[in-house]
Amino acid sequence: MKYIEKFQYITHDIRHLTHIEQTQLACEAGAKWIQYRCLSKTDQELLVDINAIAEICDDWGTTLIVTDHVHLNGKADIQGFHIEDMDTDFIALRKLVGSDITLGGSANTIENLIRLANEGADYAGYGPFSVTETKPNNYAPIDIEAYRHTIKELQGKAIELPILAVGGIKIYDVEALMQTGIYGIAVSGAINFADDFIEAYQDFYSLVKESAVN
Repeated sequence: MKYIEKFQYITHDIRHLTHIEQTQLACEAGAKWIQYRCLSKTDQELLVDINAIAEICDDWGTTLIVTDHVHLNGKADIQGFHIEDMDTDFIALRKLVGSDITLGGSANTIENLIRLANEGADYAGYGPFSVTETKPNNYAPIDIEAYRHTIKELQGKAIELPILAVGGIKIYDVEALMQTGIYGIAVSGAINFADDFIEAYQDFYSLVKESAVN
């Protein structure tokens, strides 16, 4: 079974910090998992970013996941991909990238999660929990009780897919979310726009680890 970090940090297009700067700060704060999410650049620009970010991640022993852009597999030191398209065929995708690459997928329903598990995804980002400016969408938010119900239903079906809550999560949401039995949490905006990036990251990280029930 592949290593899946319980607290995942996601970079984003923001004015005051580049993706490389975000990665550097996150790694200095102790990040074990960086998801590079950039959907606004050319392939050449992406590779400039990814190569620099991969070097930082390598220095700190941090896993690097790239959002989408699977066509860049093998062109940089990327450990995995997170796919946001919920209609993606993960069986075909796995054949394309091979068994060593970590594959995660986005989900908004129990059915999405079951399909990801059946098609061999390594983890799922399940949300949104709340309104998020990082990834605007029209999906209905998933509340605490819905997360709890989802985990119980999947356990009843003997599905062991690691599920991370994502989407507009604040520090005060962490404990209640982790108590639902989810595997972990992914965060972007609450750290990127905090007064102190490193302190915010470390507060999230500590609380996720302390609140985990599985």
